Amino acid sequence: MRALLKINNVSGGYNKENVVKGVSLDINQGDFMGIIGPNGSGKTTLLRLTTRVLRPRAGNISFREEDIFHMDIKAFCRKVAFVSQEAATDFSFAVMEIVLMGRIPHLKRLQFETKKDFKIAEEALSATDIFNLKEKFIDELSAGERQRALIARALAQEPVLLFLDEPTAHLDIGHQIQILDLLKKLNHNSNLTIVMVLHDLNLAAMYCNRIALFDNGAIFKEGQPQEVLTYQNIERVYKTLVVVNNNPVTNKPNVVLVPGVK
Repeated sequence: MRALLKINNVSGGYNKENVVKGVSLDINQGDFMGIIGPNGSGKTTLLRLTTRVLRPRAGNISFREEDIFHMDIKAFCRKVAFVSQEAATDFSFAVMEIVLMGRIPHLKRLQFETKKDFKIAEEALSATDIFNLKEKFIDELSAGERQRALIARALAQEPVLLFLDEPTAHLDIGHQIQILDLLKKLNHNSNLTIVMVLHDLNLAAMYCNRIALFDNGAIFKEGQPQEVLTYQNIERVYKTLVVVNNNPVTNKPNVVLVPGVK
């Protein structure tokens, strides 16, 4: 199978330090890939490299066999979307205005949105179940609603590949499940390829078909959840005791923390 996105021996980071070190990873069409690992292990830096925020110091990243840094930026943004960890916005726009921003890669310079653009934005609002909030201002929404609005903006780009950096951060467990159920539905029904950074190992196990476990800027283990989320791998990378058993509902690994003090 030809990879949708191919990360080939990539290194990069900030100033003179390589945070990501020689990483190779194939993202295939239809994947729901989870990127996990301790703080500072290179997860978010990898997303910045794959979304052209950072340029690799070594190696290359290709989308459908074309180097992403050789692609026109608008053409790239019509295929690849990114939802950052921070759900806040600098200004108080209405939700519909936020979502319409996702149409910018499809517009010519100084061109106004067309009926088609509004229709696509409305479909993105419906897909994320916030159509009824389209006239509200973004700073009037709950954290979960804001996250849905930012996902709707990404969907309005009509991407085939969606990156998310900790989409469940700062959300309660109910909103975490709602957001990940939404992403899984989009992955399943629309064949949207998703790559997301997660801290919660059990959520990664439940929703992802593949997981890449990062440690010190490199991939320690990559594969299906049951291959990656073993107690040996987790204890080695996270330096903490765990018990890994089988989730009776999902039949996926379930990680239980073992307290150091009883």
